[in-house]
Amino acid sequence: MDALKARRRERSMVTEEDVRAALGAHTVPELLRRNADEYGGLPALTGADGSTWTWRELHERVRAAANGLRALGLRRGERMLIGMSSRPEHWVVDLAAVELGAIPCTTYATLSPEQIRQVAVHSGASVVVLEGPAELARWELALAAMPALKGVVVVQDAGGGHQSYAGLLAAGPGEAAETEPEAGQDDTVAMIYTSGTTGDPKGVVLTHRNVLYQCALQELVQPAPPHPRTVAYLPLAHIAERVLGIYLPLYTAGHVTICADSTRLLATLTRVRPQAFFGVPRVWEKFAAGLQQALSGLDGAARDAVGRARELAAEAYRIRATGAPLPGELATALERADQAVLRPLRERIGLAEAVRLGSGAAPIPAEVLEFFGSLGMTIMEVWGLSETTGAATSTFPDRYRAGTVGLPMPGMELRLAEDGEVLVRGPLVFPGYLQRDGRIEPVVDADGWLATGDIGRIGEDGLLLIVDRKKEMIITSSGKNIAPSAVESLLRAHPLIGYAVVVGDRRPYLTALLMLDEEAAHAWAAAQGLAAVELKELAAEPRVLAEVTAAVERANAALSRPEQVKAFRVLDHVWSPASGELTPSLKLRRRVIERRYAEVIEELYAEGS
Repeated sequence: MDALKARRRERSMVTEEDVRAALGAHTVPELLRRNADEYGGLPALTGADGSTWTWRELHERVRAAANGLRALGLRRGERMLIGMSSRPEHWVVDLAAVELGAIPCTTYATLSPEQIRQVAVHSGASVVVLEGPAELARWELALAAMPALKGVVVVQDAGGGHQSYAGLLAAGPGEAAETEPEAGQDDTVAMIYTSGTTGDPKGVVLTHRNVLYQCALQELVQPAPPHPRTVAYLPLAHIAERVLGIYLPLYTAGHVTICADSTRLLATLTRVRPQAFFGVPRVWEKFAAGLQQALSGLDGAARDAVGRARELAAEAYRIRATGAPLPGELATALERADQAVLRPLRERIGLAEAVRLGSGAAPIPAEVLEFFGSLGMTIMEVWGLSETTGAATSTFPDRYRAGTVGLPMPGMELRLAEDGEVLVRGPLVFPGYLQRDGRIEPVVDADGWLATGDIGRIGEDGLLLIVDRKKEMIITSSGKNIAPSAVESLLRAHPLIGYAVVVGDRRPYLTALLMLDEEAAHAWAAAQGLAAVELKELAAEPRVLAEVTAAVERANAALSRPEQVKAFRVLDHVWSPASGELTPSLKLRRRVIERRYAEVIEELYAEGS
């Protein structure tokens, strides 16, 4: 792999053969053993309390937990559900199940008891690992409905006859786990239940080959330094964090710091200074808003210096997008400006040392990508699904355009169906969905193509643009097809607007529900001389409403007449995964929103009629 890393980083130089050579015959248990043997003294995992385990210590705990799970009756091919926040024990039990050839599956913390029951029954899991009493209470309905259940492990305050986590490890490392048949690359490594944005959750089964192929290509396309530092802050029920927080650190023998509280993400980044970081669009938008607020407060001399440096970086960003080299004079001037001006700005968000930056899970406004480009940060936008082991396409260091999701990953193929649906095939495509009887049912066609459910368009430069989810396209009463995410992205370009949902299916025109960004709204209010007030008051404040109205008008100016928003409502509260309007990866649950705000939506159309 080192020889391949030494090659040029351009995407065109990385082939499927390169990736397969870097992947070799690795499996997850084999990589864990390798790290314990070769990098045993290096840090592997740091918890929220600051305690750190080395790779040797992590391996010892995984072997002990594997013995404990085996004693509970967990066997090869069986499913194990995990209801736990991001904490070191989560990594341990997940990897321990894989050591036994079992299939770990983390559930989203925002599921209701009834949703947990549905997932639990569908999975047919034989072992469940829960965090503590609160999870036990939420899982009571599910546990009573699981006929194949052999045991429940509780990490904190175990009771009621359940196995404690300490007891799980009590057998010590032993050799029992080592006697399990060696895993093959086509064996299942994990299962992920989709977040259910457009229907019932499905159990996506992934193999060792799927996840480690993704790791190998990530390292080849955009190499990070040896043993890179990263931060894990997304739920481990999400494909992005499973790859970036578990499998990629295994592949690189990296060091993961867990940030279990999303409100502590910025503080964690500035402390850890990761060398790679993936942010969902909402995270990047909030970072951009904070930096823009800081820049607006600079005095004349500092403002001019930042302005000149950003102009140089923006020019370089535009040139690099085409794959062309930077002119020598620009490269020299940019290097000086970067060290003196731009790097300190990146240090404000802890990303001055990050060489691999990504965004995905939802569309990110082009303005946000271009803003960070002017700070010397090239964020690669990726697109994919749980079913494609995360990123199936990506922009690349030598080929990108803001607003697109780039080219197929090495080894992946892409084509558009007659209706524009994106079809993919290749080594990242999953083997199938888990069925209630335990079978894994493939969903690709006879030629291996997976229908993704996304509508796409390929530009003249060959880069893929995702228009929207096929099931979320709006068809107005006049027959116009409109992609709501494109409109919503323009609305969210203003820092005040945290989320926007466009409505208009079978309606004469579009309306929108807008949610203020709580942090940006209070900062904006303070800058306007408004006394500190609650979000509910800000949502009704005339100056805020005037600013939001202007933002809607600017968005409309960039849209065709059928795409323009004719009426909107600023909501006086926030949405979150806990309240149900957002998925754990902060995507919109449109069905939930439209159902909950049906009365408000009808009022908007009544006002406009």
